Amino acid sequence: MKLSWQADRKMMKSSLQSEPDGHEKRSITLASPSLIGSVNRLRILQALYDHGPMSRVEMARLATVNRTTVTGIVQPLLADGLLVEGDAVPPSVLGGKPARRLFFNPGAPAIAAVLLLPGRIRTCLVTLTGEISAFYASSFSQSDTSEAVAALIGDTLAKTLSEALHPPFGIGVAAGGMVDSDRGVIVTVNLAPALNNLALADRLWTRFKLPATIDHHPRALLLGDRWFGLGRGLHNFAAIYTGEVLGGALYLDGQVYRGLSGSGGELGHTIVQIDGNLCNCGNRGCWETVATLSWLRAEARSRGFDAPDTLTTRRLLALIADGVAEAEVLLDRYARNLAVGIANLQQTMSPNEFVLHGDAAAGGETLAVRIKQHVESLTRPRPNQEIHIVMNHGNEDHVALKGAAGLVLSKMLNPAM
Repeated sequence: MKLSWQADRKMMKSSLQSEPDGHEKRSITLASPSLIGSVNRLRILQALYDHGPMSRVEMARLATVNRTTVTGIVQPLLADGLLVEGDAVPPSVLGGKPARRLFFNPGAPAIAAVLLLPGRIRTCLVTLTGEISAFYASSFSQSDTSEAVAALIGDTLAKTLSEALHPPFGIGVAAGGMVDSDRGVIVTVNLAPALNNLALADRLWTRFKLPATIDHHPRALLLGDRWFGLGRGLHNFAAIYTGEVLGGALYLDGQVYRGLSGSGGELGHTIVQIDGNLCNCGNRGCWETVATLSWLRAEARSRGFDAPDTLTTRRLLALIADGVAEAEVLLDRYARNLAVGIANLQQTMSPNEFVLHGDAAAGGETLAVRIKQHVESLTRPRPNQEIHIVMNHGNEDHVALKGAAGLVLSKMLNPAM
């Protein structure tokens, strides 16, 4: 029977628990015959995100059920256009019929995504396969009122939504500040007081009649990695954002760690130096005081670099390529400072996999190798637990917007996330 998009939305809000472990494929654990329906459909959909396009035979093998069972689950999704079939894959040398792999339909309803940073509003549509369209940008100043900024957010999003071919599944918002994810409220954003105490989820529902999910910018990045990027198929990993500020998020045992009302994950304000430099938060020695662009530029100034106030990791690498010896020393110091916080995370939670975003990601493999070396020197090795440091090189705004869409996708496929 053909499902409506409304039925799909209800189905995609059901519970889903199956997750892969590390880089290894795990089986799809389907529910008992009496429960076959929404839960099993959701598990199939999540498996497609984890493992990529799969044929019915591959799904049946992972689920340890027969192909007929899988066909009964996916056929309504094909009929309603949520999934599509790819080109036929030639059979193996053992023979058999050509198989067609299934994946998400780029033409299915999308997810509306919003990115809010000091002075900046970005909105777009994100397909279930991670493509971005209907991108719009607006700006605001510190002197603007809360009402003016809230209206501007709505107006910018309205432009995006006007290009949607179907009503989106929901709205995901990534905000660069403290967020109460349970209530859908932006608590405070440094340098953007107009966003403070903004009950944005309620406002968006009132205007667009679409459910909105709001979370801290680094957690959005983490979910963008989980569904569309370098975190796909991982059961445990951390996302770290570097730049003017430092933030991070943890994905542990297949769940995002948020803490009470989303207050967990303030990784930039963990203490790495007792009585260290004064942080913007008022404490001393926060990780953010030694592993952001502010620290990098202050060090460059004290070492006599040209134009230190505009130094970035990318330009630091260019200086190294030009043979500037002091640049090599500074990059290694920066890598060590980043590694200190990562080592603390590794010792505490052992996520093993770390995806870096923002300025440090521009350091590529050169910086990743240095950070890994320092992390390994600061942690005790454990059997079969190699540490991986990888860089997300995507367009920074687009990565964050995909992460905002990932917030909605998580609610659709696993409400516990």
